[in-house]
Amino acid sequence: MLFAFRASSLQTLAIAAVLALAASPAGAVTLHIVAIGASNTTGFGVGSDHAYPALLQEMLRQKGLNATVTNAGVNGDVTSGMLSRLDAAVPKGTDLVILQPGGNDLRFFGTKAARTANINAMEAKLRARHIRFILYDPDPVPPDFYQWDHIHFNAAAHAKIAATLAAQILAQEKTAAPASPQSAAPQMASPTPTAAAHQAAPKP
Repeated sequence: MLFAFRASSLQTLAIAAVLALAASPAGAVTLHIVAIGASNTTGFGVGSDHAYPALLQEMLRQKGLNATVTNAGVNGDVTSGMLSRLDAAVPKGTDLVILQPGGNDLRFFGTKAARTANINAMEAKLRARHIRFILYDPDPVPPDFYQWDHIHFNAAAHAKIAATLAAQILAQEKTAAPASPQSAAPQMASPTPTAAAHQAAPKP
């Protein structure tokens, strides 16, 4: 009888532990996000811990969304480079990609037409893989976003970008149907005229 009691008690404790894990953020379904970009994604000049991908992950978790944000920025990259490494940088199981193409194309004597074509190609690849994406490409970039070199974002800008993206992602997650997480979502309006972040989703 004593053994039966102990076995029953252990079983009860095990069930309680499983239920507690399922109810905790660690046991919740994780939203896997990858941020693609150049030095303004890596956090050049402010450090990766203060770059918008790290801040975005922290903000989403503080709001109760179990998210992991992978920083796939490469210093000095251009959109053709982002396009060529997109498949490798975005593994299977990724739910959302943030595209931040930056200004290196024009800085390195590329053309607006080629830049646009590369962005469109990246979007097409993600749609084909049924991966949602947000294009963060403000035009113009607010002057107070820049460090002394007028190229790289400062810490305050990274925080503002993370907040803008977090608001969009949280709004989308609230309206997404649980039965079809990869279903198409409507294009979202820009939160501010100067910090446009356009959201797109694949067609079912």
